[in-house]
Amino acid sequence: QVQLVESGGGLVQAGGSLRLSCAASGAISRINGMGWYRQAPGKQRELVATITRSGSANYADSVKDRFTISRDNANAMVNLQMNSLKPEDTAVYYCNADYWGPISEYREVWGQGTLVTVSS
Repeated sequence: QVQLVESGGGLVQAGGSLRLSCAASGAISRINGMGWYRQAPGKQRELVATITRSGSANYADSVKDRFTISRDNANAMVNLQMNSLKPEDTAVYYCNADYWGPISEYREVWGQGTLVTVSS
């Protein structure tokens, strides 16, 4: 089993920055991809950024050039540096990881979410 705990959300003014962190525990050696998703009120959850174990990153068009995802495999952490924040970035941000279970089955896990509020 893998567990995820996010931290770093909060309230920030438009144009400001926040850094989200996600710490994994449990079977961390089995983790493959990690990433961040977000869900705004009344909207579906959407991908923000993902990163492979080797460090290859993928971003949603809406956050490219503003957000940076990074990963520390040794400490089983994934971070999201968010710059030039906009009110439309307001959402609950969820950490996600996929990993191989004990019989090599594909599994996915989510954190509890952390709220990011950007005021105009």
